[in-house]
Amino acid sequence: MYFRDNNKASPTPASAFIYTEKFDKYTYGDAHPLKMIRLKLTYELIKGYGLLESPNILYIESEPAREEDVLGFHTKEYIDVLKAIDRGGYPTDTVKFGLGWGDNPIIKGIYEGSLLSSGGSIQAAEIIAEGKTASAFNIAGGLHHAMPNRASGFCYINDPVLAIKELLKRYNRIAYIDIDAHHGDGVQYAFYDTDKVLTISLHETGTFLFPGTGFTDEIGAGKGKGFSVNLPFYPGTDDEIFVWGFNEIVPPLIEAFKPDAIVAQLGVDTMATDPLTHLELTTNGFCEMVQRIKGFNIPLVALGGGGYNVTNVARCWTLTMGILAGVELPDAIPEDKMALLRQNGFEGKGLRDPLTKQKADRYIKDKAAEGVDYIRKEIFPFHNI
Repeated sequence: MYFRDNNKASPTPASAFIYTEKFDKYTYGDAHPLKMIRLKLTYELIKGYGLLESPNILYIESEPAREEDVLGFHTKEYIDVLKAIDRGGYPTDTVKFGLGWGDNPIIKGIYEGSLLSSGGSIQAAEIIAEGKTASAFNIAGGLHHAMPNRASGFCYINDPVLAIKELLKRYNRIAYIDIDAHHGDGVQYAFYDTDKVLTISLHETGTFLFPGTGFTDEIGAGKGKGFSVNLPFYPGTDDEIFVWGFNEIVPPLIEAFKPDAIVAQLGVDTMATDPLTHLELTTNGFCEMVQRIKGFNIPLVALGGGGYNVTNVARCWTLTMGILAGVELPDAIPEDKMALLRQNGFEGKGLRDPLTKQKADRYIKDKAAEGVDYIRKEIFPFHNI
C-alpha cells in the first residue's frame, strides 16, 4: 500500500467510491472545457495510491439512473429531447432547451452519459441511507446547474437534486453544501420554497461569473425563507478568506438545522490555476473544508462538480477520497501516475500544493465580511442562531 491507514479495518467501510470506466466513451467535444479525462485521471490516481485496496473503501460500479428518477425533477418534454439526441436527432428549438454549440453541445450519447453520472449520485444516497458506509463519493456527479426543462452550464441532468430527493424518501432534513466556484443555482431552484432542505452555496460572485446568481439576498421563499444561503466571493479570494467564510456560516447552520444527511458538491474550479474562474484557492484550503464537512459526522453524499484544470481535479478528489476513508496519503505521487499527470499538463511536484502565505487585498476581505454579516443578520435568526 502507498498510504498509511488511520482506521482499523471494520466490517463497515468508512466510505464508498462510485465510478465506472464506461465514462471513457463520453465526450463534450474536443473544444469543450469540460474534459471527461479528468474522471479517468482521478480514478487512476486513487488506484495508484492503493486506496481501492483499503478495507475502509467500498468500490461501487456506477449504474445509470432510471427514467422515473430523472422525471422526479426534469420535465418529460426535455428528457424526450435528450433521448432523441442519443438516437441521432436534432431538436428544432435548441434555445428553449438550453442546447447548442456552446456550453451544452448536442452530442449523441449525452443522455446516456448523464444517466450514468446521475445514477451514481442516487447510488451514493442509497448507500449512506442503508448504513453501508458513512459517506459515498461520486466523482462524476455535482452537475448542479441543470434546470427542470433545460440544460445549463455543462449540466444536462441535475444529479445533486436527484440525490437529495432520494434521501428525502428516508430522511426529513437534508443539508446541501456547495463549494464550487459557480453558484449551485439548479439545486437552489429545486428547493427554494421548502424548509426540508437547507442549501448553502459558497462561490465566486455572480457579478463576474456564470450563472449570474447566488447573491446574499436569495434567501428562499414561503416555507423555505431562510433556508437558501449564499456567500459570494470576489475575484482574487484565497484560501484564508474562503475558508474563513465557510467556517463562519456553515458549522453554525449545520449545528442549528441538524440535518439527517448532507450532500456536498466539491467542485475544484476554485483553484488558482483553473482557466475559467478567478479565485485563488489551493488544495490546502479545499481539504480543510472537506475535513470540516466530514467532521460533522453526518451521513454524507460527496459529489464532484466543476474543475477545468484536469490535474487539479485528480489531485483534489484523490485527497478527498483519502479524507473520507481516514487514509493519510503521502505527498509523493506514484511515479507512473506522475507521468500520466505530466502528460496532461501538471507542472507541480506533489499531491498537495505548497503552503504559501496568501495576501488578498482589503477590498476582497471586506466584501466577504459583508456577505457573512448579511447572513448572520438575515438568515441566522430563522435558525435561532
